[in-house]
Amino acid sequence: MSADERTPEPTTTYEQAREELADVVRRLEAGGLTLEESLSLWERGEELAGVCQHWLDRARERLAAAAPAEEG
Repeated sequence: MSADERTPEPTTTYEQAREELADVVRRLEAGGLTLEESLSLWERGEELAGVCQHWLDRARERLAAAAPAEEG
């Protein structure tokens, strides 16, 4: 089963998700947030990391499909 059949494509690009994730990390590291704000940011960071992983997995699949088969 391909990634297309498992889950729908995210509407966020890899670059958008990576940029927002970096911002989430900066905000968490800066501190000064309430517990609830920190938890919300952490949850958003997990979502964004999943989006990034999705795009990296798709790229890996495309590269593998495009690579010539190894001869044994």
